Amino acid sequence: MPVIRTSEAVTHEIHGARFVSYASPLTGSKELCAWRGEIPPGTRAPVHAVTREEIFHLLVGELLITLDGRTDRVSAGDTVIINPGATLGVENPTDQTAISWVTTSIGLEAELADGTRITPPWAN
Repeated sequence: MPVIRTSEAVTHEIHGARFVSYASPLTGSKELCAWRGEIPPGTRAPVHAVTREEIFHLLVGELLITLDGRTDRVSAGDTVIINPGATLGVENPTDQTAISWVTTSIGLEAELADGTRITPPWAN
């Protein structure tokens, strides 16, 4: 039984946020990836489109989530379903770090507004 201890999780940082990877091919997952996201106060992630469905569950804090042009305030306990091809923006306008848990299938890529493609290691 694969058990990923907190001390074994791999941390990645990009665009001011931290992604702590627990489930990925590197840890033995065959289909899914899962990570904890830490979004510091004042962080505004660049708008991007995703190639795979993501399930985004907010554990702590509040965020402004813009999905295909519609912005909603998301609070701890809320879940956002991000479909493939959707355009996503995440902003933390508060003074508290927001913490999320995200799951997707292996192979997720993101495309920024300028056409740059990112293959995040925590989702591949």
